[in-house]
Amino acid sequence: MDRKRIYLSSPTMHGEEQEFIKEAFDTNWVAPLGPNVDALEKEMAAYTGAGHASALSSGTAAIHLALRILGVGEGDKVFVPSLTFSATCNPVIYEDAEPVFIDSETDTWNMSPEALQRAFDIYGKPKAVIAVHLYGTPAKLDEIMAVCDKYGVTLIEDAAESLSSTYKGRHTGTFGKIGIYSFNGNKIITTSGGGMLVSDDEAITKKATFLATQARDPARHYQHSQIGYNYRMSNITAGIGRGQLFHLEEHKALKKKIYERYKDAFADIDELSMNPMNKDGDANNWLSCALIKEGSKITPDIIMDALQALNIETRPIWKPMHLQPVFEKYGFVTADGSERSVAEDIFNRGVCLPSDIKNTDEDMELIIKTVRGIFGK
Repeated sequence: MDRKRIYLSSPTMHGEEQEFIKEAFDTNWVAPLGPNVDALEKEMAAYTGAGHASALSSGTAAIHLALRILGVGEGDKVFVPSLTFSATCNPVIYEDAEPVFIDSETDTWNMSPEALQRAFDIYGKPKAVIAVHLYGTPAKLDEIMAVCDKYGVTLIEDAAESLSSTYKGRHTGTFGKIGIYSFNGNKIITTSGGGMLVSDDEAITKKATFLATQARDPARHYQHSQIGYNYRMSNITAGIGRGQLFHLEEHKALKKKIYERYKDAFADIDELSMNPMNKDGDANNWLSCALIKEGSKITPDIIMDALQALNIETRPIWKPMHLQPVFEKYGFVTADGSERSVAEDIFNRGVCLPSDIKNTDEDMELIIKTVRGIFGK
């Protein structure tokens, strides 16, 4: 197709990244670890207010190490939201534990505190709870934390999609005992691939770093008393992250501008609304998503097909984990005990719209014109 490709969310480079990479090459710090890794950890901890950080190879690795550090093992239950990407849940299986999937609520599309409470009533006390801030929108943290605190259960925050989002003025990822971020290529800033584990407890981040470097004991020879992983971030990718961090707030502002433009453009379409925001939060609007009114003849596929014909990238809403073949044998809990799933409804009626901060005014006009035309506007 000759038409220009309009992306969902692609990396945006600025130039500072190359300076840090060049320094790594000039000093021969190209192997894992090095000054960029150390500096990125400090810079991320300072930016988020997390206290301490461990730079890792991916957000998935960060979740895995969080579970390991909390002692999650065979037969343990971990409560996780159903409406998320599978990387939230896969590490639970790595540790031979059992995920229990929690339904969403309509106000933010995140984990329902009511459904979470019902999961405790049904299954008892889990080893941990993982909360996700879907598409960058903060979850109802006060309510979720109240349930966890009532039972003395540790909260892990999967803030992979929500770096720079805040809840009541505080960064997501800093409310739970452990928080994780992702720097995957399509995130609000990138290291090409990578992640970060953060905590106010320095012992936790030190443990994460130890496990991520093959759990090598402090001996002159290579000695290992427990199983470790090759999960550390490289000095090269950390350099990319340091350059990107300069522009994080800029990226956030541009993402918000995209969301607001869609919201204004579709305000007169009764059958279409944008993904809801948490009134107590400030979202990074990583992806702007639209929800089609129930009963409409328009489907997400119709919108995605029309945009794809113009070489415009879209994405379905995450398919809920309780509907995935690999997870279908595990428990799923709704807020009221009914079979009607909020997560499934959002999946059936939602679509992720192009949210690339490099989109021009002309790009946005084409997207908006195409969607409006589908609804006869």
